[in-house]
Amino acid sequence: MDNLGERLKSIRLKQGLSLRELARQANVSPSFISQIENGKSQPSVATLYSFSQLLDISIDDLFDHRASAPSGVVAAQVTTASAVATGNGRMDPIHAWQPSEYSNRVSVVHPSHRPHLTMAEGVTWERLAATPEHAVNFMKISYGPGANTTDGGELVAHEGYEYGYVLSGEVEVEVGDEVFTLRAGESLGFDSSIPHVLRNVGTEVFEGIWFVHGHAH
Repeated sequence: MDNLGERLKSIRLKQGLSLRELARQANVSPSFISQIENGKSQPSVATLYSFSQLLDISIDDLFDHRASAPSGVVAAQVTTASAVATGNGRMDPIHAWQPSEYSNRVSVVHPSHRPHLTMAEGVTWERLAATPEHAVNFMKISYGPGANTTDGGELVAHEGYEYGYVLSGEVEVEVGDEVFTLRAGESLGFDSSIPHVLRNVGTEVFEGIWFVHGHAH
């Protein structure tokens, strides 16, 4: 399990918000938040959005930023001049990460070093790229069989738009009064202010590429 609970606790304490007050505002029990902060429980996607709004932070702030680049490499920094070419003449981004003037505008992430969030019911988000534009989240998401966005399957809404592409498995997406079942190769986009929920109703892990534009709080 990553240290999501520790990050949430650190942000809460920095803002001078007591555990009981956060619990009151989130309409959950103090013991539930305590379990999350101590790594004994994991929040659902909806609970994470709620914490993001109440703590006035972006979802990007909650990713595990401990993921480091391979030895001798500076993560998320690419320069064409120092790029290492592969046999076909293309740059190998894994070996091309070096300090440069583009360090805050170009993000290359190796699969083994992606910042991630682990939530309840086997839901995982992996950040695929990071730039200063925190209002955008570009992620690979995974839902275990039976997993939901929310604990009880209720719908959730937040600012922005979402775009998704299914890599494997299948996912049921309920948006307002409509329900869509998407399988590998299928995609969708929708206004996130419309109440919605994602569910893995299949027997295999669902994996997809998800792009969320707009502050999740």
